[in-house]
Amino acid sequence: MALFPRQSAVVLFGAAALIGTAALAGCSDPGAAAAGASGSADKPATTAARNGVVYNTSPDQQRIRAGKDAALAAKVPELIGKDGKLTVATTAGSIPLSFHATDDKTPIGSELDIAQLVADKLGLELDIQVTSWENWPLKTQSGDFEAVFSNVGINKDRVKLFDFASYRAAYMGFEAKKSSSYDVKGADDISGLKVSVGSGTNQEKILLAWNKELEAKGKAPATLQYYSSDADTILALSSGRTDLNIAPYPSTTYRENTRDDLKIVGKVNAGWPSETLVAATTLKGNGLAPVITDALNSAIKDGSYAKVLERWGLSEEALPESTTVTEANFGAAKSGGTK
Repeated sequence: MALFPRQSAVVLFGAAALIGTAALAGCSDPGAAAAGASGSADKPATTAARNGVVYNTSPDQQRIRAGKDAALAAKVPELIGKDGKLTVATTAGSIPLSFHATDDKTPIGSELDIAQLVADKLGLELDIQVTSWENWPLKTQSGDFEAVFSNVGINKDRVKLFDFASYRAAYMGFEAKKSSSYDVKGADDISGLKVSVGSGTNQEKILLAWNKELEAKGKAPATLQYYSSDADTILALSSGRTDLNIAPYPSTTYRENTRDDLKIVGKVNAGWPSETLVAATTLKGNGLAPVITDALNSAIKDGSYAKVLERWGLSEEALPESTTVTEANFGAAKSGGTK
């Protein structure tokens, strides 16, 4: 893993080693298959969830669109805008954030809808590239990707290499079988349990820190388990082979509202013990992050941003404004009360 090397020995499961559970390229969330009957040109496939959201999981997304802002388009760095495209990486592994539609090939989700608004504002064509979690850092550094929209949280390691434009609150949810009695608020609540987690993610960093706390207290640490796909992860949880799964809160909310066997048993900020935000990720110093920030603020102002989050049941994670976060202002951004 380019950004976060392994810090302790763990148990491995599945054919692929150490691949982020919530961010696998080419793997749909198991909820995708259960999203409803196949749609048609006249009636896209949908899932009516208990939280009142009707999720459109078909390739025909009919995305919410925004108009071009000429002033913002003029600010796009020449090297990025010269081909007329905004090349965006996503990992297509977690409903409702970024996942494959019912055709198993079209990437859809809230992350891509937000990226679409940004591209529209900047007068660029959205060019979506699906990649695996472990590949986006290197490919963004190499210039293959101009921005990453894939539930990337801002942290002290990433700001050394990338700039950010925030667009959503960043929380992680603990989920378990509905019959369980777990209530996860901190390290003590995972002692001795088997917890599945994606490698190289902020949630893994949280669990590793919690295990250090437990060991310092003389308590049994949690056993971290890694699976080769999101489908394998949820199957292990629902079958009792793991006790808990920690994943992006929107995904745990989706499963709690569309399945009968799982529930949320805890919530933690993705930047624990500090706070962080989800952000569009760009190469450090290339000038694109501030432009994306302006585009996001324009979408917030005209209401299209709110419509996208409402469409995917994410309104509670909306931000009042987007900010640009770099290594230079990272400490100030953290102390400024971000979620």
